[in-house]
Amino acid sequence: MRTLLTSAQMRSADQFTIANKPIASIDLMEKAARAFVQCFLREEFDASKSVAIFCGKGNNGGDGLAIAHLLLANGYENLKVYIVDFSEKQSGDFAINLQRMEETRCKKTIISQAADLKNLKADIIIDAILGSGLNKPLSGEFEALARTINKLNRKVYAVDVPTGFFAEGKLPKDYNGIKAYKTICFQRPKINFFFPESAMATEKYEVADIDLNEAFIQKQDADFYLLEVSDIEKILQPRKLFSHKGTYGHALIIAGNSHTMGAALLSAMACLNTGAGLTTACIPQGGLTALNTTLPEVMALPRDEYTRIEDPKKYQAIAIGPGLGTDADHEKLLESLLITNLPLIIDADALNILGKRPDLMDKLVANTVITPHVKEFDRLFGEHDNWWDRVQTAQLRSKKQGIVIVLKNQYTFICLPTGKVLIIPTGNPAMAQGGMGDVLTGMITGFKTQGYSAPEAAILACYIHGRAGDNLAEEQFVVAASQLAAKISKEIKTLISK
Repeated sequence: MRTLLTSAQMRSADQFTIANKPIASIDLMEKAARAFVQCFLREEFDASKSVAIFCGKGNNGGDGLAIAHLLLANGYENLKVYIVDFSEKQSGDFAINLQRMEETRCKKTIISQAADLKNLKADIIIDAILGSGLNKPLSGEFEALARTINKLNRKVYAVDVPTGFFAEGKLPKDYNGIKAYKTICFQRPKINFFFPESAMATEKYEVADIDLNEAFIQKQDADFYLLEVSDIEKILQPRKLFSHKGTYGHALIIAGNSHTMGAALLSAMACLNTGAGLTTACIPQGGLTALNTTLPEVMALPRDEYTRIEDPKKYQAIAIGPGLGTDADHEKLLESLLITNLPLIIDADALNILGKRPDLMDKLVANTVITPHVKEFDRLFGEHDNWWDRVQTAQLRSKKQGIVIVLKNQYTFICLPTGKVLIIPTGNPAMAQGGMGDVLTGMITGFKTQGYSAPEAAILACYIHGRAGDNLAEEQFVVAASQLAAKISKEIKTLISK
């Protein structure tokens, strides 16, 4: 997994690389500019387009000046640099690159106030005004300039971060910075790129490698980590000769109601395809026909108002919640499971019951996995008005109770009892359909049943769930949950066979 750094830590990585590679800071800036231009040219290969590069007077602006020089060398003749002169301060490397630019044929205009920007007709704008150290909203001339650039409605590429965007920390509700089409950042994505509020600042991002010292980066004390496919391949275990259904455990999924049997079927199907040796679905009596018809491999434990789970310890994993209902009988059922002191996988309506019964929330034992979406999370832990605070709460509660919290979104956050927050990079908007959470619950249960730890089960399930959805979305506008559940086994096989 890749360590994600704060902006301060990334500056330390720059300095460590400069001191130990060794490389001069101006040469590292040139390397960053080359990496940016390589990414830029893969998408913008028409050199006849006009480009305006806005450069502040810090190192971000120095990057912009170096980028201008390189684009000229790549045939971008219709190019103009705007020096944003809103401050007397300037970095040493900016000054060096400004002197280098003076020796070229590049056109330059100095802007001393936002009103100086008039009649800009560029097809593309490159934003190199302010870098990643910002920790407060734009104000004064910087805010006015961002507003002016946004009104131009041009395609904007940001260098490392859009001007006005915080690399980490709570993002303001009313973002007033530059709105980029794409951000090309260096060595690592910014932590805040994984939070939904980042969509206000950039539509997408790309990471450009600039050869910073990876060993130094990976050793940094960090909260956030980005999972990679290699992490999944290390955890997954192939099936061995002479193993049998008992080897891979017995899962119990308590799910479904008279009008929501689909949730139970999806969870059970996902558990089955993830590899549980035996899967039992605890479902309403009226759902038996649907289960036997759709999933004959899954056993049934009919559920009525008197249902109690006999000998729950015989199951290697128990999930409860998808399509369950929140009435008093199901509340009692959940409570009866919690007093057994067994770790559970808790989703959907079982989470809603916990939201009404905070006393039960306190009874969750170590290695329990809960899988809330944003609304369920806020019912459990209180209203949050931003995602940074929400993840901080999840991180603290996971550590305090020793549970695994899977906070679902475009990028899912897995909060571990160690305090680490793992970010799942797989998944896409085509998966935004009902039933996806039911499938994920079944997958976590299936992996846990086979003997994987609670963190491992959550990691494997979330990554593979998103990866299966990504592969299906290559040829489909939307991906149905049942399609994804059917693809799980093949996805696992592909990863194990690498």
